[in-house]
Amino acid sequence: MSRLVVISNRVSVPTGGAKAGGLAVALKDLMERQGGLWFGWSGDTKAEAAGVTLPYLVHHENVDYATIDLTPEELDLYYNRFSNATLWPLLHSLPEQMHFDRRSLQAYRGVNERFADVLVPMLRPGDTIWIHDYHLLALASAMRARNVTAPIGFFLHTPFPSPDMLGSIPEAALFIRDLLAADLLGFQTSNDAENFATSAQRIAGAARMAGGGLQLGNRQIRVGVFPVEIEPAEFAQMAEQAFASPETQRLHRSLDGQSLILGVDRMDPTKGLRHRLAGFRRLLETRPQWHRQATFLQIAAESRQDVGAYQDLREDLEREAGAINSTYSDPDWTPLRLMARGGTREAISGYMREARICLVTPLRDGMNLVAKEYIAAQDPENPGVLVLSKFAGAARQLGAAILVNPVDPDEIADALDIALRMSRPERQDRWNACWEAIKDTSALAWGRSFVSALARVGQEGQIVPRPDREASAYTPRRQAQGPDGRTTDIRLVSPAPSSRNAG
Repeated sequence: MSRLVVISNRVSVPTGGAKAGGLAVALKDLMERQGGLWFGWSGDTKAEAAGVTLPYLVHHENVDYATIDLTPEELDLYYNRFSNATLWPLLHSLPEQMHFDRRSLQAYRGVNERFADVLVPMLRPGDTIWIHDYHLLALASAMRARNVTAPIGFFLHTPFPSPDMLGSIPEAALFIRDLLAADLLGFQTSNDAENFATSAQRIAGAARMAGGGLQLGNRQIRVGVFPVEIEPAEFAQMAEQAFASPETQRLHRSLDGQSLILGVDRMDPTKGLRHRLAGFRRLLETRPQWHRQATFLQIAAESRQDVGAYQDLREDLEREAGAINSTYSDPDWTPLRLMARGGTREAISGYMREARICLVTPLRDGMNLVAKEYIAAQDPENPGVLVLSKFAGAARQLGAAILVNPVDPDEIADALDIALRMSRPERQDRWNACWEAIKDTSALAWGRSFVSALARVGQEGQIVPRPDREASAYTPRRQAQGPDGRTTDIRLVSPAPSSRNAG
């Protein structure tokens, strides 16, 4: 069995403390089973980091964790500016939030190049390489330029924008070609996969072929749909136990019989938090019968504090929360509770089980695991109601939720009113439909499905020599499938340009 090499922007090295959640656990379990190397940024910065070529190494449970530091300048330019102030809003189709400058672009490519320089000497024959997310769009190309011929997969956790939106960033074609240096590209939804395929055609010059493929020479790449999952049974058990915890019981007592509306997000402009608060305000304005009958707890854990858009968002939310509470509060009732810090997974799971409504209204989201966790956390005998943005990837699986347009405060208010009035039988019917959609899935199975598809690409492929460049391209013969059966076959001929030569 080949060694799995995972590359992500950040690497959380196990310390023996609290167990991490979600995808970190799924990937760790995969790697422990077949032996693995997890490589990425340590989370620390050092002025001398740019000249360091040897990573920090920690071995734990059959996995080697290899990390490097960033320089303060790289943190600012690569991470804060280009990754989070340019690519993040671009991928979420929020051009008004996007800031672009050439210096941060060069730093972004420079860090991708440095990742490749440090990682490639650690690779072994037979390795399978899996790159994660938008911080590392140029890494597959950088590795091919260093003669890496191993199977390379890339998974994008965010949405992928339309070709017109993608074209708003300079060098969009080069980023598409960078991605096409991988053998398998994974996306959250079929819409994201289609947006990528169309962008490859329009922006990078690939030609669509019969059967849905693309051709840009003689190199092939697969595009699959792999919706990210949670461990539903495990989360359900945790929520049931956490419901009886002192933390959840204190929350329960503070509600004094009121219905809890819950939001759990990072404090991020893509999460629709401004619109969400406006929707709750509209509920209070138009349905006074819910005064003193419902309380909204919005947990918005602060993130990316060095990015201006995030600082502005916190100020806006605090201002609006204060305005809502000053207008509608009574001496013994505060309608909105806003928290700018997170909580443990266990505590949040207990809050979810308590909540009559979970309000999940991102403007756009790759998947949104909070929606799935809320479904898993419910008491089947008396479940709550999920109000979900129709633009979250999870809406494709959780169609029995109340789906809303996240920018329409009246639609959010209407949905909250419907959910608060909903009978128990209807709540059970909606919950059962959502539970059926996720109960047999798992984060571990998601990871296995991607790695299995990538392994098939590697087994079926053959190296195609070219006179003008090193032989580094695999040519797989069959389509790779995601768990939902959707695939796209992309055939390419000419190699992706090296990001090193791209300037």
